Amino acid sequence: MEKKSKKRRISVQSGKQKGRRLQQDVRDRVLELFKEELEPDDVRSTGMGQSGTDLQLSPLAKRKFPFALEAKNQEALSIWACLEQAEANSDNLIPLLVFKRNRSKTYACLNVDDFFKILEELYEYRKDEKTLLKG
Repeated sequence: MEKKSKKRRISVQSGKQKGRRLQQDVRDRVLELFKEELEPDDVRSTGMGQSGTDLQLSPLAKRKFPFALEAKNQEALSIWACLEQAEANSDNLIPLLVFKRNRSKTYACLNVDDFFKILEELYEYRKDEKTLLKG
């Protein structure tokens, strides 16, 4: 007789704790990236169960990090439902889904038009930087 493996379900509290850790990781990375310009109060992790984006951004933080974050730390997720949630909460920011599961890398997902707009801005910045260096 073969034994069937049972999937262990984590508690709701543990699931929320996993999600909170991912939110806080993204928050910490944003603050580290802009440490010269942002204070810890400029980027705050939203409490679990609250509506809206997963990071609360000050006006200055929105100019530096123009993304409406939806963070998911789950073994299985509906990427389409998560993207819809990010878009619904975007409020003039770029919807950004950051997701991971246990023992995996963390990934970011955004609309391809937004992705290429960011690349274009990066290209223009680097082109201007090269011009300044030559001059």
